[in-house]
Amino acid sequence: MTKRMESKYKIDRRMGENIWGRPKSPVNRREYGPGQHGQRRKSKLSDYGVQLKAKQKLRGYYGNISERQFRGIYQEARRLKGDSGAHMIGLLERRLDALIFRAKFVPTVFAARQFINHGHIKVNGKRVTIPSYEVRKGNTVALGDKARSMIVIRHNVDTLDRRTPPWLEMGDGGNEATVRDLPMREHIDVPVREQLIVELYSK
Repeated sequence: MTKRMESKYKIDRRMGENIWGRPKSPVNRREYGPGQHGQRRKSKLSDYGVQLKAKQKLRGYYGNISERQFRGIYQEARRLKGDSGAHMIGLLERRLDALIFRAKFVPTVFAARQFINHGHIKVNGKRVTIPSYEVRKGNTVALGDKARSMIVIRHNVDTLDRRTPPWLEMGDGGNEATVRDLPMREHIDVPVREQLIVELYSK
């Protein structure tokens, strides 16, 4: 089970932007960083600093996953032919918690992780409790029986103002999502230039 080790909104303040676009983000009220030195004038970042910030931002965007998991995803992306950065984003999108978020079952990727840990998700009819589980083309991800009756889930599916990506095909009244194709980089909107991360890890 992956644990979130720090306040999620502190990530926003450290990065200086509202990463998830959430109305509760403290950046909407305080644009400076957290802590007693947060209001000090920021110096210009070095090339390494820009690359490191991009990596931390992407880790945060996908639920603040651990450095060990993130590096493992990058190493897997390097083994694939083609653009390592694009493959890395695609592998992050194939995590089960990211898919649950994209399918609008939950409002945040953090909620998706908790939802999976509590056993509310089935993949091809079998319960999966691992947020980092990698979905594959043709997999069907569905809400469990108990989750289907939750009012909050129905509210999320019906009201969340978020477009379902083209590689997912929703069915069963919004209670399941089938991976129609693997995620393509041009269809993924993330607030990071992944090439900076490739450059960082290539050093």
